[in-house]
Amino acid sequence: MTFADLIRTIIFSVINPLIALVSALALLYFLYGVSQYILHGGDTEKRNEGYQTMIYGIIALFVMVSVWGLVGVLSNTFLGGVGGGFGGAGGGLGGFPNFNFGVNVGF
Repeated sequence: MTFADLIRTIIFSVINPLIALVSALALLYFLYGVSQYILHGGDTEKRNEGYQTMIYGIIALFVMVSVWGLVGVLSNTFLGGVGGGFGGAGGGLGGFPNFNFGVNVGF
């Protein structure tokens, strides 16, 4: 097993599922804040708590998307695209499908 194979295994079996899990938790936290904000419309203090929860959820989602992209950039740079992030042969986290139909659009 080469070093690249070891890193590929770590990315696919540990890092990508961990990023997906934490991203899902951040989304749930954001949605909890939305529900808190809506359900406690009359109570200003509870509404502000919901607003702060939404802000923290958005920040967490931004951080997780940034980590996902960073994993992709680093794996493409140092390992030749073993996956993770947006690029690579398999994309990361299940990735975005590659809809290359052989058409050159000029960019």
